[in-house]
Amino acid sequence: MTIDVKQISEKVQMESPVIRRIRDEIHKVIVGQEKLIDGLLIALFCNNHVLIEGVPGLAKTLSVTTLAGMIQATFRRIQFTPDLLPADVIGTLIYNPKTGDFLTKKGPIFANIVLADEINRAPAKVQSALLEAMQERQVTIGDTSYGLDDPFLVMATQNPIDQEGTYPLPEAQVDRFMFKLKVSYPTKAQEHLILKKMARSVPQTDVEPVMSPDDIRRLRALSDEIYMDEKIEEYIVNLVEASRNPDAYGLDIGQLIRYGASPRATIFLAMASRANALLEGRGYVTPQDVKTVAMNVLRHRIVVTYEAEAEEKTSEDIVEQILQSVDVP
Repeated sequence: MTIDVKQISEKVQMESPVIRRIRDEIHKVIVGQEKLIDGLLIALFCNNHVLIEGVPGLAKTLSVTTLAGMIQATFRRIQFTPDLLPADVIGTLIYNPKTGDFLTKKGPIFANIVLADEINRAPAKVQSALLEAMQERQVTIGDTSYGLDDPFLVMATQNPIDQEGTYPLPEAQVDRFMFKLKVSYPTKAQEHLILKKMARSVPQTDVEPVMSPDDIRRLRALSDEIYMDEKIEEYIVNLVEASRNPDAYGLDIGQLIRYGASPRATIFLAMASRANALLEGRGYVTPQDVKTVAMNVLRHRIVVTYEAEAEEKTSEDIVEQILQSVDVP
């Protein structure tokens, strides 16, 4: 099958004003944080979930609520707490004494975009209740399974510094997030602009809906069409393979890696690279697209050893070494 890259590029160019309008609308509220915003948009176009980590006050929650406000879709925020129950998330059966029947009361998970705020504050039972929803896009209440809306995205936040009363996410759940985005402090100039915009009793946080679920599905389909050369595919496979077998790529870091990235990382790297090319207005993937998304895809999928922790080496350090060592096509 012949792929017409020129035709794909023309389609991408036609959608560029939509993407530009989305970014402009977000920046009415959010100052800076381009990497965070691009990460959220890539996840949206790939129909996958995001884990956002950062200290309090860096606009994690505001970014998600702003993105949700731009979409003509349902949005629910779940504030995760230690006393939260699975039924508080997915729903439950309620007995009706008049009829003698059980009625289904659906939980807040039944929405297009779900903000799981401070997800690591909930116990394991609640976190596992999200697994079926995130992977199968359905939930089971009683004996009945209910499909979730399309699009369906879980955007979760967590605070890395507050460990009291928190429950680390299990590896199985962390792996279901396409991205783990780390939010950093703004620059001095950006912080000055934040002061001007937000230092008031009623800050401006309203945005106009500029995108419908149909727009999301159209952009998602276009993202899948983005051309990826076989050499780029091999590059992606090599990056993931280097996390499992670093010696084969001349990397002396085998003693630092306990577990490498899963095949899900390969899939997500390819999908995210295509979506990044779409954001950049191109109909084809370049090695730089892969490098741009690699850290967000791999940082939570590589588990380091105790030796690495003793040497103060993180999974991000390992990803950086892999990106520098694996040959670029």
